[in-house]
Order: sequence, then structure tokens, then C-alpha cells
Amino acid sequence: MASTLRTYRRLVASRIAAVSLIVAALVSVLAWFVSIENLEEEAVGLAVEESRRAVLQMNAGDAARPLVAPAEEAARLLTGGFFDIAEIYDERGERLAEHATTRGEAVEAQLQRHARPQHTRPGYESLHLPDGRWVLRVFVPVWRDAQQPGSGLLGYVEGVRVVPDWQRDQLRSDALGAAALAALAAILCGLVITPIVMHLSRDNERKAQQVLASHVAMMEALGRAIAKRDSDTGAHNYRVAWIAARLGETLGLRDEAMRALIIGSFLHDVGKIGIPDRILLKPGRLDDDEMRVMRTHVALGEEIVADIPWLAAAAQVVACHHEKWDGSGYPRGLAGEAIPLAARIFAVADVFDALCSRRPYKEPMPLPQVLDILRRDANSHFDPQVVHTFVPMAADLHARLDGLDEAACRALLHERITHHFGFA
Repeated sequence: MASTLRTYRRLVASRIAAVSLIVAALVSVLAWFVSIENLEEEAVGLAVEESRRAVLQMNAGDAARPLVAPAEEAARLLTGGFFDIAEIYDERGERLAEHATTRGEAVEAQLQRHARPQHTRPGYESLHLPDGRWVLRVFVPVWRDAQQPGSGLLGYVEGVRVVPDWQRDQLRSDALGAAALAALAAILCGLVITPIVMHLSRDNERKAQQVLASHVAMMEALGRAIAKRDSDTGAHNYRVAWIAARLGETLGLRDEAMRALIIGSFLHDVGKIGIPDRILLKPGRLDDDEMRVMRTHVALGEEIVADIPWLAAAAQVVACHHEKWDGSGYPRGLAGEAIPLAARIFAVADVFDALCSRRPYKEPMPLPQVLDILRRDANSHFDPQVVHTFVPMAADLHARLDGLDEAACRALLHERITHHFGFA
């Protein structure tokens, strides 16, 4: 159990770590692109201001003057500062002037030509040229009042900046720093969350263990109550549930199927609580009417376990433990594989224990004789494959149970409950 919990906690911790790393990777990539975008937009903002300043200066502060006269001077001024290529257009989109630096001339042929400018808001393109250079291409409409777009268009400025290596490296370094911080924040968040989640997990485990333990205790109390009404010590329920569990394990039952088999085997006769004492405790043979009443314990048992969600898994065994392979059983007359596997397993375990045990009216039957009966009734009472699997195990199971009292049988069953229900 402790090993299982440690494995579970390691799994939880590894999943948190994996999620943290995945989030860190995604966030860092997102932060990288956002940072690059923001830095590009900052550069464009500078370009916009530079364009407006240059054009307005060339108009000698007179916003009403057309751009035609000073266009060449404005283009030269812009390429002497932020841009490597500057083109000036009038308000109709006709190009008035163009100027380029040496670096601008080197990249101009690689830039795609565009139609006449018609944009009303500043925009830009971030281009990575085939020769590896990074270019920002900015389009800026110039308004008569720079603070009021739409106040009267003076013209357009197109500027191309070949980003120098130092600035490109700085931009990438800043973006990488932002990505690293985002990744570190995600990882630190995972480290902070892990102990909290582990604490909550341990608390949930503890509560789940308490609930499960109370369920098992309820199952045992109900089983003992049935046994006491039936003048039994209760050891039969522990033995038959343990035998069924061992047989179910050999047949490959796991998880929910295994738990249902154990609960159903332990509570197979739960419906006998509703049978009158005059019938249940009658020392002699029951007549036909009494037998009809006795057989109603199957339906009563189904009703009892169906009303308790945790015990509902027992329904297959409770409802079908008197069915027979050839269809001669009750209450439904099921045959073959129409009988649930858990009920077929229990039928072998129940008869084996009944024949091997001492009762007030009989002595234990020798093991070879018991096995002969099981083999004989395979294909009639029992599933032949279940009998075939059980016979090689029988001697070991018989030896383990020989001479054990109720407390020892209870300990054997609790060992399997611990294993299959996951609690100590």
C-alpha cells in the first residue's frame, strides 16, 4: 500500500513537472513573439514620429503648404536619420521624391513593389530578405494636424530601415530575456504548486481511505449479521470470499471486476435477512412452499445491494449464485456464459468450502472426494473452464484454510482486500 501511494505521488509530481515544462515552452515561445512584435512596433512608432517631423519641418511649419517643393529635401533628411530608403508621396499617392543610402540601394531590388499608397493609418512590414538581412518597411500618412488623423491629408511617407546587426541582436536578446522570464515563472509556479497539490492529494487519499475502510466495515458487519441469523460463525463468508478471490486472480480478474467478486462473495446470502426464522432455522428438510420462500432470498439480496451504491457491484454474484451451467438453477434459469463470470467463480468456491467444512449436520469431506464432485458436476452445475482452473489450486487453498478460526480467515481475506481495494 505504501509503495502504491509513493508511486501515485511520484506520478502526480511528474505530471505537474511535465505540465509546467510544457507551459513554460509554450509561454516562452509566445513571450518571444510578443516581445519581438512590441519591439518592432516601438521602432515603427519612432519611424512615424520621425516621418511627421521631417515632413512638417520641410513645410516650414506651414501645414497648408503642399509637399511638392520640399519633397527631395525631406527624403534626404529622412535617409540621413532613421531610414535607409525614404519615398515621399502627395495626397493622391503620386511619388514626389525618393532617396536611399548605400545600404538602402543594396536591398531596394529585393523589395516588392506596391501600388499607390491609400492607407489612412500607419502600418509596417517586417521582412527577412534572402541574404539574411532584416528590414522594417513603414507606411505613414501625414495629416495637417498630427494629433487628429483625418484632419486633411498632406501626403505619405514610405521608409525602409535595414536593421543593423547590433540592433537586431539587441531585439533578439530582449525577446529571449522575456521568454526566459516567462518560462522561469511557469516553472516556479509548478514548483510552488507541487507541494500544495501533494498535500491536497495526501489529504484526499486519507479521506478516501477512511471512506473505503468504513465501507468494508459495513460489508463485514452485514455479512456477520447474516451469518448469525443463519447459525453460522461467519467464517464461511470469509473463507468463500478468499477462495473466490484467489480463483478470480488466477482467471485474470482485475480492478472493478475483482472488487465486485469479493464483495459479492462475502454478501452472497444477504437476502436471507428477509427470510422468516421458521424457515431459515428449520432443522429438517424444507417442503415445497418453504423452499419457494427460501429461494426469494436471491431477489431480496438484489434489492438490498442495489439500494447501497458501494455494494451495487455485488449484484452479479448475489443475483446469480444459484444459477447452474446447464440452466437448471434459479431464479432466472440462466445457462452457460449468460451467467456472470463472478457468479460462476463463486459457485465453485461456495460448493468447495461447503464440502470441505465441518457443519452441525456433517463432517468435512476428504479433498479427493470433493474434487471428484467438482469434476463430475462440471458442464452441469459448474463452468468447466472454472473447474479446470480451480482443481490444480485446490490442495494449496485447502491447506491454507485447514484449522483456521474466524479471525484467521478474516486476516486472509483482508490481505486480498488490501491488495485489490488499495488500502491497509
